[in-house]
Amino acid sequence: MTDPQTYSLFLGCVMPNRYPNVEKSIRVVLPALGIELEELEGASCCPAPGVIRSFSERTWLALASRNLALAERAGHDIITGCNGCYGTFKEALNIVHEKPDRLKDVQQILKSVGLKYEAGVDAKHLIEVIYSIGIDPLRKKITRPLTGLKVGVHYGCHLLRPSKLRPWHQIQKQTFLDELVEVTGAESVKYKDKFLCCGAGGGVRGSNVPVSIDIAREKLDNMMEAGADCIVDVCSFCHLQFEVCQAELNKELGENKYHLPVIYYTQLLGLSMGFEPQDLGLHKHVVSTQALLDRFL
Repeated sequence: MTDPQTYSLFLGCVMPNRYPNVEKSIRVVLPALGIELEELEGASCCPAPGVIRSFSERTWLALASRNLALAERAGHDIITGCNGCYGTFKEALNIVHEKPDRLKDVQQILKSVGLKYEAGVDAKHLIEVIYSIGIDPLRKKITRPLTGLKVGVHYGCHLLRPSKLRPWHQIQKQTFLDELVEVTGAESVKYKDKFLCCGAGGGVRGSNVPVSIDIAREKLDNMMEAGADCIVDVCSFCHLQFEVCQAELNKELGENKYHLPVIYYTQLLGLSMGFEPQDLGLHKHVVSTQALLDRFL
């Protein structure tokens, strides 16, 4: 790649359509950390590993590889803030690296639409890139420590699994996001079943809403029991699940029991770096963040 600090930004479907406020925080915070972002012109859906791949793996692999080919043409690794998109790209790369015949098949498909693909790019989650900066250098960026804020950290399934296709064993397995939260001055609280799914992935949200909501309910209850003031996530689909499910649960119960603000990590980090809430889209959440902001501003 031409510049290790410049990445082709892959937004995916959920973030630009449902959470442009989260997208804004990414576009504000990453450049402030020295991570440059370039638009990935012509990108499509990743596509989702739990849906399209179930119907046609060949189609899924070709579409995923097309997005990677666009980044390869631009000369940059691809960076994303969605765990599902991250999972798709890591698994697609593994397939074409492990099976040359699959790479040849993909190359023929992409050639028909004018794209050359050598599978020479890497796919990274933005949290991986942020963590690679180092905890001490990040700590020097903090101008507004969020001391006293208790956070329920949610990693999400595709960020960590399958572990053999993830880089975390090279870093510090299943603690890196807690460390990144605590660098802001906040506390990552311990809670039951921390690595439980949010309930949205694998097509569950689309196919069985009651089950999806019930899984989210369990996780929300565990965070609330541990005294969390908010949830911090790093996936736009998990973000959607926790925001939407709280509204659905409150409607079902006829009361406002669930009101945990759902904050994307770059929003939390940006706030601790001194950015204003509107610069980070914190005023556009389904579950209001105002009470939290009043405590720290």
